[in-house]
Amino acid sequence: MASEKPVLGSIALKSVMALTGLVLYGFVFVHMVGNLQLYSGPEKINKYGALLKSLPPLLWGTRITLLVAVALHAVAAFILWRRNLAARPVGYDHQNFQAAKVTSRTMYWTGPMIGLFVVYHLLHLTVGSVHPSFSHTDVYSNLVTAFSNPAVSIFYILAMVALGFHLFHGAFSLFQTLGLKTPKYEKPLKVVLMAVSTVIVVVNISFPIAVLAGLVRPVAS
Repeated sequence: MASEKPVLGSIALKSVMALTGLVLYGFVFVHMVGNLQLYSGPEKINKYGALLKSLPPLLWGTRITLLVAVALHAVAAFILWRRNLAARPVGYDHQNFQAAKVTSRTMYWTGPMIGLFVVYHLLHLTVGSVHPSFSHTDVYSNLVTAFSNPAVSIFYILAMVALGFHLFHGAFSLFQTLGLKTPKYEKPLKVVLMAVSTVIVVVNISFPIAVLAGLVRPVAS
């Protein structure tokens, strides 16, 4: 008796990952730009936070969209991972990783790592349940206090490096899945995606480094 075909084929699942990945990629970039206001001082970034909270439809619409995107992205990735294991239950005697770049080989562990970071990040700087002195109105102090802890900053930096790997390979796979990658433009595409991913990582890790270095300081009482 022939086995039943899965409800969603691999191409459909990869398309789900590509489209949800595009949504998440866009959010990461916008979130980074918003956080740059940390360098403009407490008044600027606190006004930015207050503005977002004054627009509940936009705020909650964004949160719900992101939640759905993350869930679909994770489920599709898990199903594809399980299918890959099932298709090759016996491992290779010897694996040659020359063709597979570091970014592609690390996708399955950077994903869960980023997922854990997102949960912690929300509890830390959105909900505030794991923050030592969280304020719903003082975004600046929340960030400075958080990154003044070296352990938190190191975890954040490592998570951003993992994010960079994930963004680069994920975006490249997105173009491939949607049929937008051509041999002629493959190398320029990689250069652009590498540049964008690097900018996102460098800017994001600059926040904890700036706090630890004393370039961004607590507001004097």
